[in-house]
Amino acid sequence: MENILALLPKTISGKIQELPTPIQDSLEEIRIRISRPLEVIARNEPLFLPYIVKEEDAEQFMNRIANHSFYTLDEELKKGYITVDGGHRVGLAGKVILENGYVKAIRNLSSFNIRIAKEKIGVAENFIPYLYQNRWHHTMIIGPPQTGKTTYLRDIARLISTGLKDKHIPPMKVGIVDERSEIAGCVRGVPQLQFGPRVDILDACPKAEGMMMMIRSMSPDVLIVDEIGREEDSTAIMEAINAGIILVMTTHGNSLEEIQKRPILKEILQLEVFERYIELSRMNGPGTIKKIRDGRGKELTFKAGVST
Repeated sequence: MENILALLPKTISGKIQELPTPIQDSLEEIRIRISRPLEVIARNEPLFLPYIVKEEDAEQFMNRIANHSFYTLDEELKKGYITVDGGHRVGLAGKVILENGYVKAIRNLSSFNIRIAKEKIGVAENFIPYLYQNRWHHTMIIGPPQTGKTTYLRDIARLISTGLKDKHIPPMKVGIVDERSEIAGCVRGVPQLQFGPRVDILDACPKAEGMMMMIRSMSPDVLIVDEIGREEDSTAIMEAINAGIILVMTTHGNSLEEIQKRPILKEILQLEVFERYIELSRMNGPGTIKKIRDGRGKELTFKAGVST
């Protein structure tokens, strides 16, 4: 939080610091909208603070993010978000500038959504018996937004890269394709979150293209990718499988049955690549494990409702 508070104008950071400590510790988002009340979200519950955001607040916030050099953020502005120190992501909304039908930039910024990166070291360790049996299984993590998919993905990447001596699991080479700079939270190419010693990251790179680049140039043992679901992902997935690379990925959805109905994901699943499915929910907070299934969709014995 220190990184975020340092970027915010005192008018806003002061209001956040006035919150009770339990709320500060559980913050998920800080939403700043010009001429509207300051909003925070904690444990999936919105809370409006007694402060109306002013235009100068937004200007000061953006100046600090850009370090008074906006031209350096051109690429980020095209994507609609900026990753800041600590791996936190700032979503942007305002007037979109188009060029040949594509987004060129966002100007007149009026809304900001600060998504607070939650790094939870060790949350995936309890699931190693399900994900590793003589080798790591091809795994898909399924869940709606803000259910902890990326949190699990990070920790799985860390565990694979580090290995576990007590379980006789050797460290392996991990390639992360981080299209939205959300898994590793890279700033200027440097990951802001903890991984093991054998991790290589392609930051802000389209998934399908990034997977092919990793296969050709970095020879990973395991590929980590978030939010698959586009048509071109299928080809890259098969290239990785044919190269003997293990895949660990996430996708949006409430259950395996739901994503099987989506045309593009159905095509990927019909490849019968994935050997484990982890279904997440917010039943007991972000990171609640709803089900763990094998490659045929059969539910494995597991105590549901365990939260990170």
